[in-house]
Amino acid sequence: MNFHIPHQNLSAGVIGGTFLTTISHIGSEDIITTIVLATLGAIVSFIASVMMKFFVKSIKKHHKK
Repeated sequence: MNFHIPHQNLSAGVIGGTFLTTISHIGSEDIITTIVLATLGAIVSFIASVMMKFFVKSIKKHHKK
């Protein structure tokens, strides 16, 4: 299939305008909240994976006896 975009400048303008409008409506509080929540999520994920690894090792050790 061959897609033909008749007005590439129009498409770029619409996408660019949408992006800039969205960026202007995002406040600094939202950015800070996003950073804090992403950091917290990464920490919780790391702790959960370490705990799961510990539990799997202990279960394997228990089954070897």
